[in-house]
Amino acid sequence: MAALLEAITVKRKMYFEFENAPYYCLEAEVSTPTARGGQTLVRLKMRNLLTQAVFDKTFKAQEKFKEPDLETVEASYLYSDSEGSYFLDQETFDTLRLQESMIGNSLDYLVEGAIVKLNKFNGNPIGLELPDKVELAVTYTEAGAQGDTSGKVTKLARLETGLEIKAPLYIQEGERVKVYTETGEFAGRA
Repeated sequence: MAALLEAITVKRKMYFEFENAPYYCLEAEVSTPTARGGQTLVRLKMRNLLTQAVFDKTFKAQEKFKEPDLETVEASYLYSDSEGSYFLDQETFDTLRLQESMIGNSLDYLVEGAIVKLNKFNGNPIGLELPDKVELAVTYTEAGAQGDTSGKVTKLARLETGLEIKAPLYIQEGERVKVYTETGEFAGRA
């Protein structure tokens, strides 16, 4: 039996289950009444891990939530098709499929064999976590302006996944670069 959490004990960055779906707490605010007999309320800003929807909801302090059956496993990216994207669980060697809606723009950072963390809820995959930075090969760059050495000027670079970034002038086709997965910005040479 999963442990029960009271609403007042839910803090930022905690996971909990509400209405049979896993949630991640983004913010928690407790408001205590000034009048006698008033109820303590907890306002949670929370993200539904199945739909990625974010919303605020207010609960009574003593309301209870179950701890979600969440599991994170390492998986390597295999390929994508019209049905979704496929990953190989590194422990069980099972092939796991994520639908396009669960992945978002993550395919811009994934090449065959890339290792990611896959989130599972009740044994079913629901999403993935990318590393902070990924290494990708440059397949195309614009020609840089001759003699510009200020270091602040950038040019367009297309990477092997189709992602386009702004890279410094010294980056050439065929080089490998690091890219921040959160912002899609150039992070340095690989």
